[in-house]
Amino acid sequence: MPPQPVCPSPAQGTRAAACPRSWPAVVRRWWLRRPQRAGLAWVVLLLLACAVFATTPARAQGVELATLQVNRSEDGVALEFAVRVTLPKAVEDALQRGVPVYFVAEAQLLRRRWYWRDERVARVQRQWRIAYQPLTSTWRVGLGGLNQSLPSLAEALAAVSRSSGWKLAEPQAIDPDSRYNVEFSYRLDTTQLPGPMQFGLGGPGDWALGAERRLRLE
Repeated sequence: MPPQPVCPSPAQGTRAAACPRSWPAVVRRWWLRRPQRAGLAWVVLLLLACAVFATTPARAQGVELATLQVNRSEDGVALEFAVRVTLPKAVEDALQRGVPVYFVAEAQLLRRRWYWRDERVARVQRQWRIAYQPLTSTWRVGLGGLNQSLPSLAEALAAVSRSSGWKLAEPQAIDPDSRYNVEFSYRLDTTQLPGPMQFGLGGPGDWALGAERRLRLE
């Protein structure tokens, strides 16, 4: 609605009949300014949309190391870990098509040396295999010679994303006068994918899932 014109009062020496003549000029100014107001409104709406998009949490993809503990006792050195795995769509699609996916956890015990690179005292590795069974609509998880069937992908990922009491080194491997570090890594092993099935499964970034951490052995 256009703004109302302000009429001068009779006390100012202006005839009241002349007041309505100011309407065309007021209406013309109001109409010419409509594009400016419309442009400003679109800018405000765009800024609000950007703010909402920025505050909306995106679906995280990758591997997040939630827990990593190394315990030293009379029985040697053992570690415990837990990760959170969120698969990209390309990896989920490959699993649904029956492509097996492998996850590898690896830990190394290194003796620190000031005069040379650290010496590797022990190294352990575990490999899990996840595969979808279309006939039974179940997920098969393998670790070494052990296999289990699970009803959902979420449960299969939970089964391959944690370990406790995993022995890293025997007691005799530890020198009480030396200092040690532990290097841990967890990743999706793309080298285990079937060669012919790697084509059309997405870019390399979709498959580069992993996490690493280095900590001191107390």
